[in-house]
Amino acid sequence: MTISLPPAAQFSPVPSVPSPAAGIPGADAPGGGTSQTGTSGVDRVVGTPRDKAITAPGGNATILCGDGNDTVDAGAGNDLVDAGRGESFLGCPINILTMAETVELARGSMRDRTRLQHVALNVAKLVNARSDRVLAADVSSSDVVSIDGMGIVWGARLLGLPVKERVPGVDLLARLLAVCAEDGFRPYFLGATGELLQLAVAQALARHPGLRFAGFRDGYFKPDQEADVVREIRDSGADCLFIGMPTPRKERFLAAHRDELNVPFIMGVGGSFDVLSGRVQRAPLRMQALGLEWLYRIYQEPRRMWWRYARTNVLFAAILGRELVRHRLRAAPARPVGRR
Repeated sequence: MTISLPPAAQFSPVPSVPSPAAGIPGADAPGGGTSQTGTSGVDRVVGTPRDKAITAPGGNATILCGDGNDTVDAGAGNDLVDAGRGESFLGCPINILTMAETVELARGSMRDRTRLQHVALNVAKLVNARSDRVLAADVSSSDVVSIDGMGIVWGARLLGLPVKERVPGVDLLARLLAVCAEDGFRPYFLGATGELLQLAVAQALARHPGLRFAGFRDGYFKPDQEADVVREIRDSGADCLFIGMPTPRKERFLAAHRDELNVPFIMGVGGSFDVLSGRVQRAPLRMQALGLEWLYRIYQEPRRMWWRYARTNVLFAAILGRELVRHRLRAAPARPVGRR
């Protein structure tokens, strides 16, 4: 079996493509709530690592991701993001932030009504983004790129980046729901099936009794319903939006509508609704600490997951190995040229 290395893709924004659940106490009907449109609105925070270009706050980012050798411009905007060390890892932007720092960024975004888009980067996403321009654009146009996978943590450390810890998306979601309950922020869930979504919402409310939802909607809407979905989210007055739709639907949806949603904090959560609902169990803590959560996922769903992880893990090892060789060669002192 031969697996070829994909070339590093340019990371730049791309254009878009394309039944509310109800009846759960503590969850407002989709479309309900007070819209912030027409008041202060949501301003853009720009403060993430970028290898090429960044627009000023309020504009649409036009950003390219290079090969990791370019100077990183941390942009302007949020001091904590800037302090979080914007770096480039294997041509992909990352922010070196702890879980606590990431939570405070999200809290500040919701408090100040300043838009902050978050993406969690793991090995599979990094590898796939090198050949998938839609996914690459989503990563590069995000304001915070957290390190989700242990493979990214280990690889970054091998290349000399001072990564302290990973920030798993599913754990970040749990922490932010607690923040919403404590501070009175209202989340909106978008994605999954209606049945699973209702289970996820019910579990969130059971764990956080003070939590109030701005709304929630399954991800199985048709392209001609997209404008209605955007309107419902905007009119809900949500303080944060968690999207559990598959790639590339999520990325195209955000590329087309993020400026219309009027939601301060936006985060893609992948399969976190499955975990929150109880349908999917996470790996034991020991396996998580050893970076073997992917192996547990293969154990749970071997037919669906084995090739995905086999392919992306092998490619990541090859890409990282090649970069380590380059890194060592660049760091090696030049030999003096002697005269004959």
